[in-house]
Amino acid sequence: MVLISSTSSVRTIARRPRRCILVLEKKSTQVMLPINSYTSLQKSVLVMVLLNALSVPIMLSSVNVALPHIAADLELSALSVSWIPTAFLMASAMFILVFGRLADMFGRKKIFLIGAVSVVFASILASLATGAVSLIGARFLQGVGAAMLYATQMAIVSSVFPLATRGRVIGLVISFIYIGLASGPLFGGIIVDQLGWRINFLLQIPLAILVFCIGMYKVEGDWAADERGVFDFTGALIYCSAIFIICTGASFLPSSTGYVLMVAGLIGVGIFFRQARSSNHPLLDVKLFFTNRTFTFSALASLIMYSATFMNVVLLSLYLQYLKGLSPSAAGLIMMIQPLTMAVFSPLMGKLSDSIEPRILSSAGMFVTAMGLVLLGMLNSNSQTSNIAIALVVTGLGFSLFSSPNVNAIMSSVSRKHLGAAAAAVSTTRILGQLFSMVLITLIMALTFGATQIEPANYFELEKTIRFSFYLAAGLCVPGLFLSAVRGTIHSRQE
Repeated sequence: MVLISSTSSVRTIARRPRRCILVLEKKSTQVMLPINSYTSLQKSVLVMVLLNALSVPIMLSSVNVALPHIAADLELSALSVSWIPTAFLMASAMFILVFGRLADMFGRKKIFLIGAVSVVFASILASLATGAVSLIGARFLQGVGAAMLYATQMAIVSSVFPLATRGRVIGLVISFIYIGLASGPLFGGIIVDQLGWRINFLLQIPLAILVFCIGMYKVEGDWAADERGVFDFTGALIYCSAIFIICTGASFLPSSTGYVLMVAGLIGVGIFFRQARSSNHPLLDVKLFFTNRTFTFSALASLIMYSATFMNVVLLSLYLQYLKGLSPSAAGLIMMIQPLTMAVFSPLMGKLSDSIEPRILSSAGMFVTAMGLVLLGMLNSNSQTSNIAIALVVTGLGFSLFSSPNVNAIMSSVSRKHLGAAAAAVSTTRILGQLFSMVLITLIMALTFGATQIEPANYFELEKTIRFSFYLAAGLCVPGLFLSAVRGTIHSRQE
C-alpha cells in the first residue's frame, strides 16, 4: 500500500515482508494506491466486522416495521409500543462506554464475541415474549449485547488495519451499516407478512452466529490496551443511572414525577462529566469537550442530527401501516428509501470532505435534512407514494451530506493520542441522539395517547402527532446548523 500526499518530504517509511508503506507529505489530499492484498487476519476481521455491521442495524430497524402487529397481538398501548425501540437504545447508550473500557482492559475480541452470543439469546427471548414487560426486557438485553458490539468493532478494525488502509475499511463498514438499516424494514416486513412478528426477532441470528464463529476460529489476537489501569465503577454507576432515570422519567410525563426524574437524570449527566474530568481512568475522556471547539461543536451537531432523524423509523412505520393501510412488506419497501440513499451517497460525501471543508458540507446537509423533515411533516393520509419517496430521498441526501464529513471533522480535529476518545465520542453521540429521539417520541405518545391503544377512532390524533413530530425534528436542526457552521476548520490546521 502506498500513501501519497502533495508535499515533498518523506515522513515515514515502514518495511515488512511483502509490504511497504511510503508516506510523502504535501499540502494536498492523500491518495491511496494498493500494491498487495490484505493478510489472512485482516481478511477474517474484515468479513467478521462487515457481517456484524450488517446484522446489528437489521436487528434495530427490522422490528420497527412490526410494531403495529406487535401492538395488536399483545394489546399494547401507544406508550408501551414506543418503549420497544427505546429499551434497545437505552441499554446501548447505558453500556457502550462501560464495555468500551472493559474491552481496553481485558481484550476487544472477548467483549465482541460475548456481545454476539448475548444478541442471539436475547433475540430468542424476544421472540417468546408474552407481554409488554417480557418483550421490553428482551429488547433491553438485545441492547446490552449490541453495546458490546458497538464498543469494539471499530476498535478491532483500528487494531488490525494500518493507518494507510484504515479509512477505506471504516468507510466500507459505515456503508454496510446503512445497508443493514435499509434492508431491515424490507426483510422484516416480508417476514411479518408471511411468518408473523415473532420470527422477525430471529432474522439476524444466523448472521450473529456466523460472526461468532469467524471471530472464534479465524481471528487471532485480543487487542487489549498496553496498560490495563483500573475500572471507574463510580463513573459507570453515575452514567448508567443517569441515562436510565432520563428514559424512565420520559415515560411518566406529563406528571410531576416525570419532570423530577428528567431533571435528576440531567444532573446525573453533569455529575458524570465532572467526575470524569478528575478520574485517572475515565470511561470517556471528556477533557476534549472543554478544550477543542471543533471537536465539541461537531459532536453536539451529531447528537442533534441523530435526535432529529432517528424518530423517522418509528413514525414512518406507524404512518404507512395505520394511516396508509399498507402491509408490513410494502411499508418496509418504502422505509428503505432513506437509508439506501444514505448508503449510496455517504462514501462520496466522505471523499469530498477531504478537499472541501467538512463544516460547509455538514451545514448544507443539516439544512437539506431539515427541508426533508418539513416535507415529511406535510404528509397526510391522502399523500401520494411519490411524495413520500421524494421526502425520504431529500432527508437521506441531507444526512449523507452531514454524516461522513462530520465524522471526518471529529477524527481530524484531535491528535493521535486522542483518537480512541474521539471514536468513543462518535459512537456515544450517535446512540444518545437516537435515544433522545425515542425519548421525544415516548413523551409525545404519552401526552397524546397515554395508556390507550392506537385504533381507527384516534387515527386523526395519530396524524396530527406524526406531523407535529416531524416539524419538531426539523426545528431541532436549527441549533445543529448553527453549531455546524461555527465549529471551525480542519484543512488549514492540517496544512
